[in-house]
Amino acid sequence: MNTPRKFNTTGVCIPALHYMVDTSSVTKQIIEKYIVPGEYFTINRARQYGKTTTLELLFQQLEKDYIVLDISFEAADEYFQSLKTLAQGLWMDIGDLLLCQNISSVLQEEWRRPLSDDFPLRDLGRRITSFCSKSEKKVILMIDEVDKNADNQIFLTFLGLLREKYLKQKLGKDRTFHSVILAGVYDIKNLKLKMRPEEDSKYNSPWNIAADFNVNMAFSEDGIAGMLSEYEKDYHTGMDTDSMSRMIYAYSSGYPFLVSRLCKLLDEQVAGTEEYPSRSDAWTSNGFQKAVRLLLFENNTLFDDMFKKLDEYKTLSEMLVSILFSGRSISYNPDTEEIAIGVRFGFVKSTNSQVAIANRIFEMRLYNYYLSREDVSNDTYQSAIQAKNQFIHGAVLDVDLILRRFTEHFTDVYASNSDKFIEENGRRLFLLYLRPIINGTGNYYVEARTRSMNRTDIIIDYLGKQYIIETKIWRGNEYNTRGEKQLIGYLDDYHLEKGYMLSFCFNKNKVPGVHEITLGGKILVEAIV
Repeated sequence: MNTPRKFNTTGVCIPALHYMVDTSSVTKQIIEKYIVPGEYFTINRARQYGKTTTLELLFQQLEKDYIVLDISFEAADEYFQSLKTLAQGLWMDIGDLLLCQNISSVLQEEWRRPLSDDFPLRDLGRRITSFCSKSEKKVILMIDEVDKNADNQIFLTFLGLLREKYLKQKLGKDRTFHSVILAGVYDIKNLKLKMRPEEDSKYNSPWNIAADFNVNMAFSEDGIAGMLSEYEKDYHTGMDTDSMSRMIYAYSSGYPFLVSRLCKLLDEQVAGTEEYPSRSDAWTSNGFQKAVRLLLFENNTLFDDMFKKLDEYKTLSEMLVSILFSGRSISYNPDTEEIAIGVRFGFVKSTNSQVAIANRIFEMRLYNYYLSREDVSNDTYQSAIQAKNQFIHGAVLDVDLILRRFTEHFTDVYASNSDKFIEENGRRLFLLYLRPIINGTGNYYVEARTRSMNRTDIIIDYLGKQYIIETKIWRGNEYNTRGEKQLIGYLDDYHLEKGYMLSFCFNKNKVPGVHEITLGGKILVEAIV
C-alpha cells in the first residue's frame, strides 16, 4: 500500500512522499547556466527557501553524468577548530561519499591514505587534484549550510584553497572540481555584511571568483496550481485550483515555506474541524483565511528566526516600523546596511525601486509583533477590548460603529497631542484598536499599492466578508476629494458597495465625528479625528 503524500515544511522534500511545486525549470536553469560551464557559485537565499531541496534535486539530475560530492556543514562545528580538523573532516566525508558511488577501488584506496600531519589542508588539495585528474567523470562539490561558520577564519582559508585551485585550473596548471556549489543565507563572495551585529565587517572574501546567482527560486502561481492539481487528483475536493493558487501566492509571494505551510495547515488542521468538517469545506476562501490565522499565531522556526534577527539588528527593525506604521517611502539601495540585511534574511524586497515588505504574511505577522509589544498596557487596546462585543452582530463586523467608537476614544485621549505625534502614531493606534476586535476570527492587512505617508488602505477579511478602510492624513478639501475618488475605484476592484475613510485632520476648526455620503454609486463612511 502506497503511503499518502503530504505537504512538507521540515527538511528535504521528496517527490514520492510530498506534494511539491515542480521546480524542474529552476534546476535546468542552474545546470545550463552555471554547472555545465563550470562555474563556482553560491545559492544564497533566506531561511527555509528550498535550498536543501534544490541541492537534492540537482544531485539526482547530475549523478548520471558527474561525480557529485554533497556535503553539509549543518552539524560540522568541530571541523572548524583548526585547519587539521577541517581537512580531516572533509577527507572523511568525501571518502564516505565515494563508497556510495561507482568509483574504482584504486581511486578509493588512494583517497583513503592518511593526510599529512604537518600540512593537512595542502595535502587535501593535492588529493583533490589527483582524484579529479584520474576520474573518468567531472567532479562537482556541493556544500549545504555553508555559512554556519562563514565568520570563521579557517572557513576563509578553505575558500582560499578552492579559489587557488580554480584559478590554476583556468590556467591549465591544476585539476580540481569542475563546479562548486555553496548553499546558505549569505552570499559568501561578499562578506562585507556582518556575520554578527557586534562584529566588524569583513571584506575581500576569497569567494570573489564566484558567479552571480540570479535564478528566481520563488514559487509561481502556475507552479502552486500544479501542486494543488496533484493533491486534487488524490482527494477530489472540488476546489478551484487556479483561484486557490492565486490566494496562496497573494499572501506568500511564492516564499516556499509559506506556500507549503499554508497548504499543510489547510490539509491537516483546518479540514476535519467542526467548522470545516471535510477537505472540500476546507479548500475554500473561508478555509484559507482560517489557515492564514493559524499561521499568524503559531510559533515556527521561520518566525522565531525573524524575531531573533529583529532583536539583533535594531536599525533594520526601526526601518520596518517606519514602513509599516508611518508609510515612509525608502529608496532601495543595496549598499545601505539595514536594507542589505533585510534582503538577505528575506524580510524585504525591491518594488518599483522602493523597499517593501517581502510578502503579505510577513507584513501581517510584523504588525502583530510590533503591536503586541504595547497592547496590554495601551489605553487604546484596552478600550477596544471593553467594547468588543458591540462590534460583532452574528457574522457581520460593524465597521461604522468601530469608526465611531475609535473617533470618540481618540478625541478624548489624544486630541491635545501634537500634530507630529498624531501623524506618526494615528494609524498605529487605529490598528491597535482594531486588532483585539477581529483577533482570532478575522485578518487584516495593508494594501501595498496604497501605503504612503498620506494614504493607507486597510483590508479586513472577516468571516467571508471584506471591508476596506482608507486611513489618511488630511491635506485639504481637494486632497480629500481625490482620496474619495481613489477609494471608489478600489471598491470597484473588490466588487464592494461600501467603503470607509479615517482622516487624521490637523485643522483647528475641524469637527470630529462620523458622517456618510453617497458618491459614484458607492456609500462612503468617513470618520474625522
